Amino acid sequence: MLKTIILILLALVLISLASSLAFLFIDRGNPNKKRILYSLGFRVTLGAVLVILIIYGVYSGELGNRDPGI
Repeated sequence: MLKTIILILLALVLISLASSLAFLFIDRGNPNKKRILYSLGFRVTLGAVLVILIIYGVYSGELGNRDPGI
């Protein structure tokens, strides 16, 4: 379940990155348009949630290396 959520968040980060690139070309640096800034904030928030979920997964044991010999 946690791996699925992490993959979905990673996909959302990539989609946000692509939309920022599209906004960059469409707006052409117009200072009145703040779509690139809002997209950056959304992407940073998704990245922070992603890091928190990975830390939680490693701490709880759902993610990480498991050596069956130990």
